[in-house]
Amino acid sequence: MLFQLSWETAPGLGGLRCEGFRAVAVEQPEGAAGVAIECGSQQKADRLAQAAEEQFARKRFSNAAAAFEAVKTFVWDQAVGGPA
Repeated sequence: MLFQLSWETAPGLGGLRCEGFRAVAVEQPEGAAGVAIECGSQQKADRLAQAAEEQFARKRFSNAAAAFEAVKTFVWDQAVGGPA
């Protein structure tokens, strides 16, 4: 199943923060709106979104591009080799 993991990037103390991670099943992903991943079930995709939420809860970024790249790398690494 194909899922789109998306999130909000918002200003915070010390820089931008990523929050509100969610995984939605899609037929055609929208690249600018998040990261597309293959996942076996909604439950696995939800666990990946929760792991991202925990991973980025305290991290701050200087710009939106850096935040997006960090989340994308984390999600792809987890989807390929992690518990999701």
